[in-house]
Amino acid sequence: MDNLKAAQTIGATTLQKDFNMSFIKALESAFQKNSSRELAIPMENYMKNHFPFYGIKTDQRRLIFKAIWQDHQDEVKQNSREIALQLFAFKEREMHYCGIEILIKNLKKNYHRDDIQLIEKILITNSWWDSVDTISKYILGAYLIEFPHETKKVIQRISNSNNMWLNRAAILFQLSYKQNTNSEILLGECIKHAYSKEFFIQKAIGWALREYGKFFPNEVKEFVKQANLKPLSNKEALKNIS
Repeated sequence: MDNLKAAQTIGATTLQKDFNMSFIKALESAFQKNSSRELAIPMENYMKNHFPFYGIKTDQRRLIFKAIWQDHQDEVKQNSREIALQLFAFKEREMHYCGIEILIKNLKKNYHRDDIQLIEKILITNSWWDSVDTISKYILGAYLIEFPHETKKVIQRISNSNNMWLNRAAILFQLSYKQNTNSEILLGECIKHAYSKEFFIQKAIGWALREYGKFFPNEVKEFVKQANLKPLSNKEALKNIS
């Protein structure tokens, strides 16, 4: 069975709930009114033209988003998972960012065990480094803090996936753990993917090790010396270690 099947076939009770999506309609309308093709072009170029943008700068986007959220607080609170998924179905990248922010704020310390299906779904939907990194650190990482006994099973599954973005998430999910990082998992993931030719995997290995090295620099130096990582991973890992 494809190891992404669980993420792609979330039950109807979670995804097909019938409710009035006035929040999404209001958000879309506000973004359209404030859109700027002039600003959108460099944003799209920066993201290698994977997504269209409304062309709204981050600060303005967050102000618009916050105002509309406040006007629809009950709807968002009661339907945060469904709203996030519907936002991810839009073409425009700003809508994806809003879906991520809703989940970060509404699900913190309120995750359900089966939310891992939702998390894997958004990791593989409209994937690029900006969404995957944020989801990995602030959503997958937070979920596994609440359900630590799920960690090995979840990380093994996404690490073994043929989806590169899930592999990246398995490497990066502990970015906010700091000195509480499980070094066995982190170093194991780095070794497992050490020979990957994917730029985003090599970069993720270096980044994860660099963050871990802020607390355990000698361990990282010794690991890099022995692990035979790709040059990019070595460079990133040791960037801030003398």
